[in-house]
Amino acid sequence: MNPENVAAHSVGAWLLAIRPKTFGVAVAPVLASLAVCLSDTGFIAPVTAILTGLLAIVMQAITNMENDAGYTKRKAERSNRKGLPRATSLGLLSIKEVELGIRVAAVIGIAITLYFIYLTHWFFLFITLASIAAAYLYMGGPRPIAYSPYGEIVVFIFFGLVATSGTYYLQVQDISVNILIVGCALGLIAAAVLCVNNFRDREHDESIKRYTMAVVLGRSLTIAAYRLMLFTPYALILCIVVMDWTRYPYLLVFITLIKAWKLPLDLTTKSGYELNSTLFATVKLEVLFALTLTIGALIHAYMIWFSK
Repeated sequence: MNPENVAAHSVGAWLLAIRPKTFGVAVAPVLASLAVCLSDTGFIAPVTAILTGLLAIVMQAITNMENDAGYTKRKAERSNRKGLPRATSLGLLSIKEVELGIRVAAVIGIAITLYFIYLTHWFFLFITLASIAAAYLYMGGPRPIAYSPYGEIVVFIFFGLVATSGTYYLQVQDISVNILIVGCALGLIAAAVLCVNNFRDREHDESIKRYTMAVVLGRSLTIAAYRLMLFTPYALILCIVVMDWTRYPYLLVFITLIKAWKLPLDLTTKSGYELNSTLFATVKLEVLFALTLTIGALIHAYMIWFSK
């Protein structure tokens, strides 16, 4: 979307703030978790599954809006930034409008969570509130996570372990070793999305004293960390198959390895705005990884539960 063609206070302006293209990172672990649950137990609850996906999208939208408004409030937008346009920085939405949008989304998220508490346990309220707090603290508060080297760790936890384990627990009120491994795999790729984002903006970030992992590690080590985040998930899925050979359909994720293999090269040959395509390619990789894992888990579920 070209921001020059977007009218202030329009639907397009809100799309810039919530960034729907990033929703795949939020939905991917939910889909994969549901498929693994079906693979493990032969059962999922459809209504709970749909609401879990909706909650994931709501939390991603809150995160994006907090980032948009928080960045502008801190006056961190400078000419050497190469990232995607922000609705508040461009004046398309006011900070108050976006903050109202965050509150509305938070109410929706809490309403869904109350249903989940009814199904399971009050602890899910803590998970939702912790997720909202993490979204706020990413750019808000006296010491934002975005100004530290820990952003990738937070993404790994919330978009990996919390998203997958939470989805799984809502279905069966239990946690399996397999889902924890899947959570680590998807969390690492989600962290890689932020890694390439921070790598692209490392010069700008350093100029505003934003010491992200990319700034702290430097160019070479960040590229090495990005490789580790992309390739470790394949080894983790292989571990699942080694522990239970009947889950060999999970190895369908290796179809995406060719795509993953090419991405680190972008960090050595591209810079600035060129890396925006690498950012979205990393998002697509997580979606494809999750989809192939989902298909593999569904095949395994058919083999184990539905072919009898």
